[in-house]
Amino acid sequence: MSEPANWTAAAGQRRLPSVAHFLDQLIQFVSAHPYLAYATVFGAALLEAVPVFGAFVPGSSIIVGLSAFVAAGELGLAGVLASAIIGAAIGDGTAFLLGHGYQRRILGFWPLKSYPGLIARSEDFFQRQGALAVLFARFVPPVRAFVPVTAGAFGMPPRRFFAMNIPAVCLWACAHVLPGALAGSLWKQYGREIEHIVLPALAVIVAIAVVMWVIRLRRTAAAG
Repeated sequence: MSEPANWTAAAGQRRLPSVAHFLDQLIQFVSAHPYLAYATVFGAALLEAVPVFGAFVPGSSIIVGLSAFVAAGELGLAGVLASAIIGAAIGDGTAFLLGHGYQRRILGFWPLKSYPGLIARSEDFFQRQGALAVLFARFVPPVRAFVPVTAGAFGMPPRRFFAMNIPAVCLWACAHVLPGALAGSLWKQYGREIEHIVLPALAVIVAIAVVMWVIRLRRTAAAG
């Protein structure tokens, strides 16, 4: 074997223990503080539903990342799903009830009044889709942070809102938690065999997520 090849092999051997050691430490931390992880999932889902502020919170990435620990046995799938569902439902429900209580006046309150462009987009989305806007908006950032309060402000009946919102929240939670849990399971089973593929792919995914988050922030600011 040539000398450059030896260097490459040695570098790979050094990288494997370092990554494994880091993951072991992370797993131990989550194992020692499982309720903190559940609380983080709950908080991320809740904050993503807060009007305006939810447009700036990378809650989806946090939820997917923590869901990977389900495969390690440190977190329960039911617990992670419940945390995400309850957090999102409380956030959406609170925003809707505030809008329902204050009606259109709430759209003139701070910080909503600072983002007339997003309010207009949410209003147009709600007008075009009707009750289905509550379902679809769950999967359309940053509109999902504005549609619940807009639906309340335009007088959507609570029963109709929650009939659409609860299924939407459950689907949204599954769409975030299950892929994370699957990725964690694959890593647990094939981690060392596929690390040379997974790590570069993970780096690309993280880079794309950061770029998309920055674009989302800029669009939110521009819409305001």
